[in-house]
Order: sequence, then C-alpha cells, then structure tokens
Amino acid sequence: MSKRDLVSITDFSKEEILALLEKAKKFEENPNQRLLEGKVVATLFFEPSTRTRLSFETAVNRLGGRIIGFSDASSTSTSKGETLKDTIKMVSNYADLVIMRHHLEGAARYAAEVSDVPVVNAGDGANQHPSQTLLDLYSIYKTQGTLENLTITMVGDLKYGRTVHSLLMAMSHFKPTFNFIAPDELRMPEEYKTFCRENHIPFNEYTDFTEDVINQSDILYMTRVQRERFTDLMEYEKVKNVYTLHRAMLENSKDNLRVLHPLPRVNEIDTDVDDSPKAYYFEQALNGVYARQAIICTVLGL
Repeated sequence: MSKRDLVSITDFSKEEILALLEKAKKFEENPNQRLLEGKVVATLFFEPSTRTRLSFETAVNRLGGRIIGFSDASSTSTSKGETLKDTIKMVSNYADLVIMRHHLEGAARYAAEVSDVPVVNAGDGANQHPSQTLLDLYSIYKTQGTLENLTITMVGDLKYGRTVHSLLMAMSHFKPTFNFIAPDELRMPEEYKTFCRENHIPFNEYTDFTEDVINQSDILYMTRVQRERFTDLMEYEKVKNVYTLHRAMLENSKDNLRVLHPLPRVNEIDTDVDDSPKAYYFEQALNGVYARQAIICTVLGL
C-alpha cells in the first residue's frame, strides 16, 4: 500500500475532507482511544509553535502513542549543517509518522518525497497549514451546521498567512463567498485570486475594516500580522496594528457569526471580544486536538 501524506489540503478530496470531519466528531465524543498503541510519532518543529505542536502531541498521547522529536532546531544536528533530507531519512527510521513544521515553503513536500513513512505538514513558511485548515473547517461546521454557501471574511495578513491560503482552497468545494480585507502590502496573493476565478468563487477586496462587511459575514477570520515573515522591520511596524476587532463592531452582525483566529493573537482582537458569544477562537484551538487525531489515524490507515 502506498503511504499517505498530508502536505497540502488539496491532497484530500471533498469526500475525504468530510470523512475526516466526521472522524473528528467521533474523537470529540471519545478522545481517549488506544489506537496508536506501539506506534512512535516524530514531531519535528524547525520553527516555533505552541498550539500546533501541543495539540498534535496531545492527540498522540490521547491515542496511546509515543512521541519523539524536537521543538528547537538549534539543539539538533541541523545546527551542524545536516541537510533536511538526511534528517528526514534518519528520523523516518525511528518513527511511524513524521509531523513537521518548517520555515521554508515546499519543505514539507520535499520531506514527504524522501521519507519512508507518512509526513504531515504542520506549516511550511507562508505556503500551507492543512491541519489548521481541517480544524477550521470542523469549527465552521460545528458553528454553522453546514460548510455550504457561507460568506467568509478574512482580515489582516493575507499575503503571508498560510492558514488563509489553505482555508480558501479547502472551502472551494462548498460554494463560499470571500471578503478579503488587507492593506495593500498584505493583500491576498494573485495566485489565490486566480484560483477563485478559475473555480467561480466570488470574492471582494477591501482595505477598510468596516461593520458593513462584518454584518454580511457568517465567519470572520482574523489573522496576526506575522513579524517573522518580514525582512524589513519598518514595513512590519507600518502595518502591524492596521486592524483591530472590538466587541462594539459585532453589535449588528448576524446571530450565527463566529469570530475565528488561528492564534496567537497580538493586537488584532481586543480582549473585550473574548466574552462575546460570537468569539470562538479558544474553542477552535480545542477542536485542533480532535481534528489532528482524525488526521493521524487517516494517514496511518487506522
């Protein structure tokens, strides 16, 4: 049997995505299942992470597996000049599954090509973040009761934000309408707008973050302006606080509106939003455990 990887959300069909969400629901009902008994999972985080790493490791622990790996590449042989290929070949000797985050776009695809065991992409540069997308889809499905015909407003760093790139591609199966709100420096890249046009997905672009756009939305997806993606810190300073969501801005929004955020947040959601019934970002993070349990079991064929 050929091995199964999750490098891009496009590696899974609509039917497979829906099956994964159904599996996530089952894990939410019963998260502690010993399905990984005797399995070893390697978590290789060449780039800092809190939620993604901890939720993957929680998922493995709840499934009864064992974890090896690192959360700081400076403590590994890569600091001595070892290539990514050699690291992956070596680790795939020890583990049944490799979960990897890397700062270089395309690193996860390369790792999947050289690895003898399945590879799950936990984020590669500004490219893709498919496990985040699956927990986002699960969160959207749970709060809206459907994935079909929703208006999704994405706000902030749409240029480097790998979570919005993956989510856009995944939602293409479900007839969405998108609103893209970003400063000119951080607009949605042309390739993703071309993808929307080719798939007949309507979208609007704005530079102003107004209540008019919020009020037509089912999902408001806020993102952090990512300092680590900027080579020019002056450019970062110019755009870092360009949009902030306050609770008052949600006053006339739809009852079903939910605010999502991949976290960590900096200044883009005021803390006064936290106790709004429309805030869902902390529950969204919890959904990551169930979605990642579903991913691990799917790529391992369990």
